[in-house]
Amino acid sequence: MDFEVITDSSLLDLGIADGINPSGNKRLISIINDFEDKKWRQEKFDSFVWDNVAETALTHKEREALQNHPQSLLINAAKNLRLTDADDDIGKGSELAEIVLYGIMRRKYGALPVVPKIFYKQNAQDNAKGADSVHIVIGANKDFSLWFGEAKFYKSIADARLGSIIASVKNSLATEKLKKENAIIVSLQELDNLEMDPEIRKKVKESLDNKLSIDSIKSKIVIPILLLHECPITAGVIDTTPDYLSKIRQYHNERAVSYFKKQIHELKDIFKYSEIRFHLILFPVPQKQPIIDKFLKAVQFYKG
Repeated sequence: MDFEVITDSSLLDLGIADGINPSGNKRLISIINDFEDKKWRQEKFDSFVWDNVAETALTHKEREALQNHPQSLLINAAKNLRLTDADDDIGKGSELAEIVLYGIMRRKYGALPVVPKIFYKQNAQDNAKGADSVHIVIGANKDFSLWFGEAKFYKSIADARLGSIIASVKNSLATEKLKKENAIIVSLQELDNLEMDPEIRKKVKESLDNKLSIDSIKSKIVIPILLLHECPITAGVIDTTPDYLSKIRQYHNERAVSYFKKQIHELKDIFKYSEIRFHLILFPVPQKQPIIDKFLKAVQFYKG
């Protein structure tokens, strides 16, 4: 990973599972950027975004064709960015968060991107439906898991802000939405183009057959939930000190408990909820707006 992972544990191992049932399917990941010359390293963060934009904005075929032309790769990826002009906290920066999630999935989990989501959403004019990322992670014994991610960029992760991401997660787990995602995975050529054991590819396609009940794959589903968020703790420091790390861990633990209690209330009626795994990924930044402004300026540059 390009960034430091300071927490990567189940709620049970963290000792914060009281009142959360089921708790065995829930995990917290805290990721932080570092500092340089008393400043949060925004350039490092920006580079991470642009190093990963092609994964979600271009198809595998397009990426392969442009792999020796990095400037053209960025230009073509930028053309597919939606650049939503939403004024609300929920809409602003959601596309940037999607790109960061794709980067985390690739760098941390070694995941294979099976649907270039920004490409698909931009071309289908369907940017409000379905998961924000779709990946496959290959495990031991030629097993695999399906990762349907959600990503948001908030000015705050106070309780009042959590409802919208929970609603998105609930929507993505609706049977018709899962069947739609599975159909997209099977119908696109991305799966055939990925470097994957043929036996695993065959198992994936068979598991995603829409003739089968969605219930049969619930145990293979993982929902990574990325919340980039403005953080007063991060804004108030100039170095990665033990005190800063302690405060971020404590804050994220508290936010994870609050999030998952609310999620259980909203999602408890989903059949086989306890078999679906959830990874809450929290990534603090000092200020949201300067990051978005710089990202949009770069997009406009590459778009020409």
